[in-house]
Amino acid sequence: MENALTVESVITFLLILIQVPATAILLSRLVKGPRRHPPLEAQQPTPELLGTVSVVVPTLNEALRISPLLSGLSRQSYEVREIIVVDSNSQDGTPDLVKTAQQQDPRFRLMTDDPLPANWVGRPWALHNGFLNSSEASQWFLGMDADTQPDPGLVASLIKTAAAQEYDLVSLSPQFILQYPGECLLQPALLMTLLYRFDPAGITTEQPERVMANGQCFLCRRSVLAAVGGYSSARSSFCDDVTLARYIAAQGFKVGFLDGAKVLKVRMYEGAVETWKEWGRSLDLKDASPPAQIWGDLWLLSAVQGLPLLVVLSCLLISLNPLLLWLNVFLLVIRFAMLLAIAPSYDRKNAQGGWLFWLSPLADPMAVLRIFLSALHTPKEWRGRKYN
Repeated sequence: MENALTVESVITFLLILIQVPATAILLSRLVKGPRRHPPLEAQQPTPELLGTVSVVVPTLNEALRISPLLSGLSRQSYEVREIIVVDSNSQDGTPDLVKTAQQQDPRFRLMTDDPLPANWVGRPWALHNGFLNSSEASQWFLGMDADTQPDPGLVASLIKTAAAQEYDLVSLSPQFILQYPGECLLQPALLMTLLYRFDPAGITTEQPERVMANGQCFLCRRSVLAAVGGYSSARSSFCDDVTLARYIAAQGFKVGFLDGAKVLKVRMYEGAVETWKEWGRSLDLKDASPPAQIWGDLWLLSAVQGLPLLVVLSCLLISLNPLLLWLNVFLLVIRFAMLLAIAPSYDRKNAQGGWLFWLSPLADPMAVLRIFLSALHTPKEWRGRKYN
């Protein structure tokens, strides 16, 4: 009995040692939420915005999901000078869809980025080529992904907000479209790994190494992008958006990450398996972070997201210290309360089993495990391309 009590005491001490400081860090980030910039609203352009934006879209076999983006970009007004689709030799008819859009809107332009240099990842290479071939008369560069669905007024809202807040670079968190039960459970848990590690969207982060960004909608002053050599600083990164944003922030430019759920939707992956495989392998952000930061974040996620459910169940089964029980109940309460905060970031109207969103904290241990697995492995394949 004494040995058992000793083991329980050691476990309790270690868990409290791990979890208490992590909880303090988490709370210090969450309390910033009420001070964040409100979600962007669609705005109408004004004459001074005429032709100020070049949009660049990288594509590789996106025929099944690019049509809403093409339609949404066509509905942007005169602030958009040109829309350059940089295709990486798609074999599924993606270029044909772009050519059809071009017949209706001459702002569309199709180009290819072949060949891919050995030291580049495909996405930043495509965006870099798009930047090099964009008009120097544009004041802003806007990178957008093929899976996004922009509302009318998105681009005007972005530019006006960036100008008003004096941002040199601003990207948006979107509203995610969910369709299947597995992703309704897993996707919010994976998203929470980002929300726990970084400041809320709408808070200006002062430390460059803690800056967050989203390449699905990535607006940057053209002069700034030219000053840093385009996407060259993120050439080999599988999270090029965060890598580039942090590099730009480190040069002294102002970088923002705002809530775009009211003006931008995205349908990222089909089902839980694809979400686990494709999104999960880049969420560790190891290409944009030093090793100490990666492992520090893994400790934080383990302590405040991965362990609470398991610890509460263990306390109920083997009667661990009540302090430990209440600490982890508190963390679970925070986690379930966060569902209310992120609910506007999800479109579940047509989702099968959309109610599983409210049970997504049950997938937290799996989500944290996915971040660990991603941190330990370098991707060898991305979007059908293989890398050495």
